[in-house]
Amino acid sequence: MRIMIDGHPRDMRAVWCDEGTVRMLDQRLLPHRVEVVGLVDHRQVAKAIRDMTVRGAPAIGVAAAYGMMLAANRGEDLQVAAKELKATRPTAFDLFFAVDHMLSEMEAGADPTDAAEAYADTIVKRCQLIGEHGERLIRDGARIMTHCNAGALATVDYGTALAPIREAWRKGKKLFVYVSETRPRLQGMKLTSFELMNEGIPHAVVPDGASGHFMREGVDLVIVGADRIAANGDFANKIGTYEKAVLANELGVPFYTAAPLSTFDLSIERGEDIPIEYRGEEEVTVVDGVRLAPYGCKALNPGFDVTPRRYLSGIITERGVLKPEEIIMGLRGERL
Repeated sequence: MRIMIDGHPRDMRAVWCDEGTVRMLDQRLLPHRVEVVGLVDHRQVAKAIRDMTVRGAPAIGVAAAYGMMLAANRGEDLQVAAKELKATRPTAFDLFFAVDHMLSEMEAGADPTDAAEAYADTIVKRCQLIGEHGERLIRDGARIMTHCNAGALATVDYGTALAPIREAWRKGKKLFVYVSETRPRLQGMKLTSFELMNEGIPHAVVPDGASGHFMREGVDLVIVGADRIAANGDFANKIGTYEKAVLANELGVPFYTAAPLSTFDLSIERGEDIPIEYRGEEEVTVVDGVRLAPYGCKALNPGFDVTPRRYLSGIITERGVLKPEEIIMGLRGERL
């Protein structure tokens, strides 16, 4: 991913390892401050996942893989570390996939650092392939709507939903992106817009509630990310995704999700069984330290919702664009 720092472009990942220290961009400070934090044990990694210093399912998975690396290199109990890392965020399946992958690799004798670096590189490569496959869905002059952030910040590099957009732009296609602001944490406004600004891709932030308005005016397709995809194709993503899917279906706008195979949880048959994380009330009631809601008012704050597969035009993966019904038949037994 390309980021402007002090007026100079710099290519960097959202999460990486540097001489035994896990480094990551502090996404809580973007877009106004670019700051890198360094983490030296798995508990610090767990805290960074929990407080959303790092966010986005694939990036969380890579952070957890590095967390397991730190635990192994420090001689700590790996089962305890795995339990602590898995307890941070309940919905994003990449977290669980990455921890189990690292346990399996190390039990087979792999060097912890080599295994974590290989995992990170594999996720980046898969996101690059998502971009190459998804780019074919984007015609020259397309108007695309996104939701939340499913770019390089959420996936270490390239992105899932943003990867096809990046690839189309780099191939010279003209396009315009409607960036849904994504309340209550505003990841679309703060993070997706930040990434598109750094790439020079034309876009505008729009209120979440304006999605139907712009779809009716002429959005050509919607591409979103995913945090967990069930075996039947139902998927969980940032809250507000389900509403966009219903609107897209009503207006005849193609609707895609994009995710690597590490996001597919084939042990869950349908979306109703995906655990949904509820976050603190203050994310809704307090803005920039100022409480906006009346004192005593309660807030319900689900971090994710589930979109049924019937609203999906396809799932953009590193293996190509899949129809939801192809998941069980085509992915059983797949390994990272």
